[in-house]
Amino acid sequence: MADFVIIPDSASDMTAPLRERFGIPECRMGTVTYPNGESKEVDLDWETMTPDEFYGLMKNKSVEFKSSTPIMAKEVEIYKKYLAKGLDIISVSLSSALSGTYSASVLAAKTALEEYPERKIICVDSLRYSTSLTLLIALASEQKKQGKTIEEVADWMNANKNRIHQMGPMDDLYFLAHKGRISNFKAFFGTMAGVNPMADFNKQGLSEVLVKCKGKAMAFDVSIEYIKKTIEDPHDQIIFVAHSARKAFAEKYAELIQKEIGPKEIILTEVGMSCGINIGPGLCAAFYYGSEISDNLETEKEYMRQIIENYKKK
Repeated sequence: MADFVIIPDSASDMTAPLRERFGIPECRMGTVTYPNGESKEVDLDWETMTPDEFYGLMKNKSVEFKSSTPIMAKEVEIYKKYLAKGLDIISVSLSSALSGTYSASVLAAKTALEEYPERKIICVDSLRYSTSLTLLIALASEQKKQGKTIEEVADWMNANKNRIHQMGPMDDLYFLAHKGRISNFKAFFGTMAGVNPMADFNKQGLSEVLVKCKGKAMAFDVSIEYIKKTIEDPHDQIIFVAHSARKAFAEKYAELIQKEIGPKEIILTEVGMSCGINIGPGLCAAFYYGSEISDNLETEKEYMRQIIENYKKK
């Protein structure tokens, strides 16, 4: 059985410590165009700009960054580097509902395999992005450590990607709506002070707002109850808590999750530059493995209706 590597794209927010921990040799890097027009590879490890500097610039909503998919030729080079070592590849891309990265990866894989027809590249459309993609890759890495074959790990990812949930408050939906990154935003769009939209993923790979909460206290209480209803085997899980320039809120949220949910581990991290461009400052969310997302989020919407109803009775 040939060994293999998992190579995500830079929307996975796989920073150097996470890459080392989960055995990810490198990422296929997308491009960021800065407000001054300069284009560079995504700074996945925040070496040229701190998260506070990046999201601080985005507070002025007239200042705009742009992202683009990995350059095809460079992607082919990355694939060939590992194929030449006798390694097969699982290439994992952010949701095809948000980007053409997955389609580009399929074309790049086909090109690379022309030179190494005896090897394998399996391309996975994660239907997730940012830290949800990080979690999917971390769990896939654990499957690999258990001795699963490349086909078994890829099949596991495809079978379980709609079990990766998110829940937590956002300050507003401006960037997600502006970039077309969220479903049903018209019904919930707004920037009313203190109102926090909260979303989970739908089966199409988009975030869909389930509720808006007034204030962070309500948002955290509702989030904890939602996680309790949708998580599976919480005491054996790693939960990621990610934020975009909301560290204090993320730390508080992580403390609540540890107290109320009791996971094996919580990893606190920052939303990376690639997805942060489309999310903007103000996100504080937990990412975890749970029950499979229902069609049209019908089950999740009912859970949230019940949670809000019970909250109002307090």
